[in-house]
Amino acid sequence: MFSISLFQPVRTHSRARSRPEKLIHRFLELLRPALGRGGFGIAATEFLAFGLKQAYACLFGGLLLGYILLTRYVYPEDALLSRYDFLFLCALGTQIIMIATRLETPDEARIILIFHVVGTVMEIFKTSAGSWIYPEDSLLRLGGVPLFTGFMYASVGSYLARVARVFDFAYSGYPPLWTTWLFALAIYVNFFSHHFIVDLRICLFGVLFLLFGRTQVHYTVFRYRHRMPLVLGFFLVALFIWIAENIGTFARAWQYPGQSDGWTIVSFAKLNAWVLLMIVSFVLVTLVNQPKKEGAAALQ
Repeated sequence: MFSISLFQPVRTHSRARSRPEKLIHRFLELLRPALGRGGFGIAATEFLAFGLKQAYACLFGGLLLGYILLTRYVYPEDALLSRYDFLFLCALGTQIIMIATRLETPDEARIILIFHVVGTVMEIFKTSAGSWIYPEDSLLRLGGVPLFTGFMYASVGSYLARVARVFDFAYSGYPPLWTTWLFALAIYVNFFSHHFIVDLRICLFGVLFLLFGRTQVHYTVFRYRHRMPLVLGFFLVALFIWIAENIGTFARAWQYPGQSDGWTIVSFAKLNAWVLLMIVSFVLVTLVNQPKKEGAAALQ
């Protein structure tokens, strides 16, 4: 989440906590003389730092999406191990390597486990309700849900946990924590209940702006501290997840009912579901890593 002339940035300095961050900072320090130290050089350095750190933050999700796309074209159809089971082993192996090499912290690993459980439960219900299907066979599955799908939700949790650490997120105007927990629970319940009773999505969006309308997220890219509306951040991240979803359905990892006769772009209206799921994901991360108030300790 990057402020583009939305607010005047405040000079500060990002602390590199991990080896990838230190490498990024070292690269940027080497590049700064070539970019210059004037206004353009500062903006270019911050923008490049933002892109590199975002790439690091979504490393697991990017690798998983790459596995899905690659196996769509090169995985043999007559292989003894099904494509979905192969994707599960790839995702599991990637997680183990990231933890062993400290690309992922123990807190981030715990968050991934939570997301895996929460996501799989919703997947089992949604596939049974016919919202989408997984068209290929697999051995490692629960009902109609291949086990690799839990890692897709986990990749969102992995991104949110790492991006908050890499950019040193802090907040102003943050609502009381208990209200966000109840809000996330209401969203999650509505994902199930709207199949039986009225869909409360419009009301939930009203509550979203009521709770988070004043909230600003403060973050350090490289040399400067920026801020932007948190709600805008929710929508931007949801947009990129919608793009990833289109790639996933194009690679036939799963299908919506309207894609049974051939791939079509996922409806843009699906973005509202991703915004709400983004809020659930964000709040789940705060259960493990409480959000910090800008200039103070963690919120109570």
